[in-house]
Amino acid sequence: MFKYQYMELAIEQAKLAQKDGEVPIGAVIVNGNNIISSAHNISNDPTAHAEMLTIRQAFSTSTLYEAEMYVTLEPCPMCAQAISFAKIKRLYFGAYNPKGGGVENGTRIFQFCNHIPEVYGGILETKCSLLLKDFFEKLRT
Repeated sequence: MFKYQYMELAIEQAKLAQKDGEVPIGAVIVNGNNIISSAHNISNDPTAHAEMLTIRQAFSTSTLYEAEMYVTLEPCPMCAQAISFAKIKRLYFGAYNPKGGGVENGTRIFQFCNHIPEVYGGILETKCSLLLKDFFEKLRT
């Protein structure tokens, strides 16, 4: 079940994205107590979201039926659909995404999917939200 240390690792991944000038979103996939992949958003590729990259990495080592994903922002519809296709067991996310979310907001992709992961939102929400707010404030100035 949920462990804060994994969300903290996702936050560290988000900070790496921020250092690269990219939107600070990070993700980690855990199977049992083993971290099997971690990534952050990268630029110049609209499909290179942290969630997509961690799923791609994770499939190189194992199936994801028992895996848990930790991500700093509510996944967009594209990533939510990929999470369902990958059959990830549990999804934990930090900040809610009222405009672009695809899980609790927006299209709520899981209502249309055959596989629906357990979803837990708002994990370390303030910490995750501040990363994004700070990033966009700096862009505007």
